[in-house]
Amino acid sequence: MNDWFKNYKGIILLMAGIMVGSIAGIFLGDKVSIIKPIGDIFLNLLFTAVVPLVFFAIASAIAGLDATNKLGKLLGVTSLVFLGTVLIAAIVTIIAIWIFPIHQHLVANPITEAIDKKPLGDQLTNLFTTSEFYQLLSRKSMMAMIIFSVLIGFATLNAGEKGAAFTRFLHSGNEVFKNIFILIMKLGPIGLGAYFAYQVGVFGPQLFGGYARSMALYYGVGAFYFVAIFSLYAFIAGGVGAVKRYWKNNIIPSATAVGTCSSIATIPANLDAAKKMGIRDVIANVTIPLGGTLHKDGSSISSIVKMAVVFALFGNSFNNVQTIVVALALTVLVSLVEGGIPNGGYIGELLFISAYGFPPEALPPAMIIGTLVDPMATLLNATGDTVAAMMISRFVDGKNWMGPEPLKG
Repeated sequence: MNDWFKNYKGIILLMAGIMVGSIAGIFLGDKVSIIKPIGDIFLNLLFTAVVPLVFFAIASAIAGLDATNKLGKLLGVTSLVFLGTVLIAAIVTIIAIWIFPIHQHLVANPITEAIDKKPLGDQLTNLFTTSEFYQLLSRKSMMAMIIFSVLIGFATLNAGEKGAAFTRFLHSGNEVFKNIFILIMKLGPIGLGAYFAYQVGVFGPQLFGGYARSMALYYGVGAFYFVAIFSLYAFIAGGVGAVKRYWKNNIIPSATAVGTCSSIATIPANLDAAKKMGIRDVIANVTIPLGGTLHKDGSSISSIVKMAVVFALFGNSFNNVQTIVVALALTVLVSLVEGGIPNGGYIGELLFISAYGFPPEALPPAMIIGTLVDPMATLLNATGDTVAAMMISRFVDGKNWMGPEPLKG
């Protein structure tokens, strides 16, 4: 019994903190906003650690490659898995909308959010690069940091023996920041508990307003996708054993994702879970940071629901072939945009509203939907990265990729 509690102590305390916070939110309502700074402190610690953690994880993984590790194949398989799962999420949502149509009677409030429109070239430049080195240290420049980390990894690899000391530095930094994450997560029960209290107390009542039908559709599809489709992906990756291993190690990443509403903040938890799932470090350290920025199954579902709501709001049909094809293409773009550009959700919404020719009044309902589905969307975005990494491992390393279950320590 003592050994069991020791092994699961972190999870038990985390879930206890979340339950206490949720109960406090239900009974105290918006009064719980007074403890929100506690959650903010926890989240800020995660955000502070995540940028150097991603840098060391990616750079050390590439610097440690040998002749048997072909990064080109890994990135190719990763791209196909990410694209495939995003499209599957969109198609599942479209089918659900056909079965449970949305009949919206919403009032399009005036736009109050200032949207900074930039030419496509400027957006791409800001997505992939920064003008100053220090800007790489911001989580808002995560895609640029990932590209820089890849360059550092290759440069170290090409330096050979002359870069051996720097290679050791990268590996050492990777281990140090993994342990920093462990220390930060000791505050998880308190930090996530405070965040859950705030979300339930302040935002919970909005779920029962005029957007209830679209919320019910989103959370229903999201729950089905989370349980059934993720289990299917894990089964494809490694059979029943992979399914058991995935769900056994997915509790802390799931709680972190819902509590923080940030895929980026969940990267450290995902990296730790991936190791326990049996995913090789070289695969996890490349695919999970990339997934945190570019792989968004939850955003894919959200994008389709937003489109359906806007179509219903303006009395248009969402079931002809051209509309669906455009929706799937836009969903892939929105999935990329939301992860790589600050306020990317707003830009993604502008993208599909402009593509379908809707007036500006269509933007506020889409923005409200995006805000209300954020916890479930983040859960799917973040935890989808580890199950995707399992499938990538299956296609890159073969059917015996898992090996024996890592020992607890």
